[in-house]
Amino acid sequence: MTELILDPGQLPDPYKIPLDQIDVSQPILLQQDLWQPWFTRLRAEEPIHYCAESLFGPYWSVTRFNDIMAVEKDTINFSSDKEISIFDGDQVPEGERVRRETPMFIAMDPPKHDAQRKVVQPVVAPRNLSKLESIIRHRVTTILDSLPMGETFNWVDRVSIELTTQMLAILFDFPFEDRRLLTYWSDVATSDPRLGVGVPGLTEESQDQALDDCLAYFKRLWKERQSKPMSDDIDLVSMLAHGESTKNMPDDEYLGNLILLIVGGNDTTRNSISGGVLALNENPAEYDKLRKNPALIPSLVSEIIRWQTPLAHMRRTATRDVELGDKLIKQGDKVIMWYVSGNRDSGVIDQADSFIIDRPNARHHLSFGFGIHRCMGNRLAEMQLRIVWEEILKRFEKVEVVGEPVRVMSNFVKGFSELPVKLTPLAQ
Repeated sequence: MTELILDPGQLPDPYKIPLDQIDVSQPILLQQDLWQPWFTRLRAEEPIHYCAESLFGPYWSVTRFNDIMAVEKDTINFSSDKEISIFDGDQVPEGERVRRETPMFIAMDPPKHDAQRKVVQPVVAPRNLSKLESIIRHRVTTILDSLPMGETFNWVDRVSIELTTQMLAILFDFPFEDRRLLTYWSDVATSDPRLGVGVPGLTEESQDQALDDCLAYFKRLWKERQSKPMSDDIDLVSMLAHGESTKNMPDDEYLGNLILLIVGGNDTTRNSISGGVLALNENPAEYDKLRKNPALIPSLVSEIIRWQTPLAHMRRTATRDVELGDKLIKQGDKVIMWYVSGNRDSGVIDQADSFIIDRPNARHHLSFGFGIHRCMGNRLAEMQLRIVWEEILKRFEKVEVVGEPVRVMSNFVKGFSELPVKLTPLAQ
């Protein structure tokens, strides 16, 4: 399947084609929520799987939980120092545009990765999270109290995007009136205009222009913050501008780290907020369980994040010939860790294909990654989701999904652009 498939009717039956013809990189699998049987077969029959031809070139799929963990922990044989997704910027037909490089610390190996991550880590330190909790709760209550009762509206836009964008504005100390630019830049950065994946109508030229605009905007903020001493009210731009290992970053590296922090702060929480509403609607017994026992919210949050898996995969590159399972992976090979598959591995997670809000050990999932690249903001994401559900249960009997969700066309971001809902208030 080396052509982009846009019609689900063109997809073959994953159980009726030879294993070596399976290509799980097609964006339509996530966009149409058809991915489960493809990965189920790979986990059962060939958990370390080689795809020789795809839209993104040849790649290995790692589909079981423990194998993904093994790759995550092995930073010697599996490097992050390239791309973090399946797409290779330099792997394009001759004469076509090469995707611009935006180096970022998640796509670096130690020691540079460790030094740059250390600069921004304090923004999600426990002391700062404690300060942020009251701010988040105020933002959540303001958003929820503004929603219409009994009318259909798009939950993604009115709640998921609005809350995460406001949160990003706080973390960057970004002008509040321009906050939706952060969402746009996040969506642009995770788009592939060559394949029509991501922002509708985006071209390669307009993608470059949007990223240039993002850099120019943040360079202005950088100069402002660099001219002032650091204060107790820390923000990510000030931290990068004053950090010993980041204050002399070239522009492309500054842009790359900005995109990393924007996407990381946007997609995980945004799509988990929407994914949780959908999951509870699809599992009404679990929704009833939650209403009867709000103390389950912390485990609900972890189960939502596992179930949704907002970023479907991460990528590594083999630094040498190395055996994984019973396969020999060659130096330079692209290795894709499919978190979306590992989170459904019933060999590690009991009843992995069931949404269970009081699941024991609910935080045992792969959605945040593992090891040195584990999501820096995982506690912040969990806190935002916890507060959202605490405040929802205080106000609404039900957030009811009343139409089909619209999922984004991507093999990297597992998310939504539309989720039509109606609210039922609590009985007085």
